[in-house]
Amino acid sequence: MDLTENTLENADYIIDAIKTKLRMASGAALSAKQFDLEMYEDLKDIYDLVKSKPYFSVSEMDAIVLELGRLRKVTI
Repeated sequence: MDLTENTLENADYIIDAIKTKLRMASGAALSAKQFDLEMYEDLKDIYDLVKSKPYFSVSEMDAIVLELGRLRKVTI
């Protein structure tokens, strides 16, 4: 899979991989459709970080989740 391409399918794969690696309890509430594809590079950077480390501290997980929340589309 070529994750350098900015597609909804790649974003979905990245988000699923992040949720799996972090064992996110509220991961079901997170989907690729909630992210603007203009933010794909930032999402991919988070994915690369998550895949590069074997484990995360609680504060690191909090920071990652906070950043994912920042990248989500704002709905009014």
